[in-house]
Amino acid sequence: MKILLIAEHDNHSLKGATLNTLGAAAQLGGEVTLLVAGSGCGVVAEQAAQAVGVAKVLLADQASYAHQLAENLAPLVVELAAEYDYVLAPATSNGKNLLPRVAALLDVAQLSDIIAVESADTFKRPIYAGNAIATVQSLDAKKVITVRTTAFDAVAATGGNASIESLTQAVDAGVSAHVKDELAVSDRPELTAAGVVVSGGRGVGSKENFAVIESLADKLNAAVGASRAAVDAGFAPNDIQVGQTGKIVAPSLYVAVGISGAIQHLAGMKDSKVIVAINKDEEAPIFQVADYGLVADLFEAVPELVNAL
Repeated sequence: MKILLIAEHDNHSLKGATLNTLGAAAQLGGEVTLLVAGSGCGVVAEQAAQAVGVAKVLLADQASYAHQLAENLAPLVVELAAEYDYVLAPATSNGKNLLPRVAALLDVAQLSDIIAVESADTFKRPIYAGNAIATVQSLDAKKVITVRTTAFDAVAATGGNASIESLTQAVDAGVSAHVKDELAVSDRPELTAAGVVVSGGRGVGSKENFAVIESLADKLNAAVGASRAAVDAGFAPNDIQVGQTGKIVAPSLYVAVGISGAIQHLAGMKDSKVIVAINKDEEAPIFQVADYGLVADLFEAVPELVNAL
């Protein structure tokens, strides 16, 4: 059994999502090859070679892969897939963009967002915004799978000693181009990798009031998140949205402030280890999943909490 895993990286460092996906690959068993495709990404290949469970690293260092455009990268993955039984990627924006194209070119059904490995061909995945879990079986000879990274423990980033093989294939489909990056710069931890997340919802009331959420996050050295309602209202940027149509997080501590707890939001954070909810509405659905709940006005409770920390 051979597994090809697409590495998540920014051409400078290997992302934690890759280590979680390696955790899923370990449950499948077999030999794992990690594909690092990018430009000027040799340092990423060296990091990948040290990850536990990696037998070999394939380095595709070409200008056409600089931004990992699915249109350019998919043909390479399809070519390599001839030698593998599984193609895996984290269920991130990159993985969700790339693997459906790979699955279509291979003429197989993709298994999306798996949260458990039952056997070599059977997996569990959430449906209906996480309110039900489907057990799915694939009869395809090759299995193309995206992995919900919060559902699997990360393997150790060091301790491995995989070989690195350079690839010469360079594909430029000529149908898409990278125009620019618009990145939010922050000293806070990355939302999907943070151990603590403080999120604000519609109850915050305004963009200016979101400073209350940020003050608590700074005290806890936490990442800042937001509900879709807060993002839609313009209180927070959409790159920090937590939920079914945002980012999936599972930190050690998740603090939901002024968030009612719509199904869409719960789908993105209910796997957090400890959930704390602060809301003045005692009937808010968020209290049904919270480990600790405080019925209070957030504009009184949060400053008191900040002062106490």
